[in-house]
Amino acid sequence: MCAAYDVTPRALRFYESKELITPIRQGLRRLYTKRDRARLTLILRGKRFGFSLEEIRQLLDLYNRDVGHRTQLQRTLELARERLHHMERQRDELTEAISDLRAELEAGQAMLTAGHQDHAAQ
Repeated sequence: MCAAYDVTPRALRFYESKELITPIRQGLRRLYTKRDRARLTLILRGKRFGFSLEEIRQLLDLYNRDVGHRTQLQRTLELARERLHHMERQRDELTEAISDLRAELEAGQAMLTAGHQDHAAQ
């Protein structure tokens, strides 16, 4: 399971402790069902998109209660739209910061170059 999903045993135990996955226990071994694998896929995808574990838990819980999955899909879309808006805002802020830093670097380099030329002329 760790190799298939590129997660550590500790991460799996953490998700299990949070009751996000519920493998079958046989002594010290854990057997992961198709359901656990599907849930882990959704957990990892949710984390990649920046959802909190609590948001992921709520969506997974909705899946269990919502036979037609309409409520889960509506909530997922709502959270995804919010997350996308947040990520786009972060991207815009980062783009602006990168632009500002480039301008500062160029100004600093120009000062160094001008200072080097002043010393060479003396």
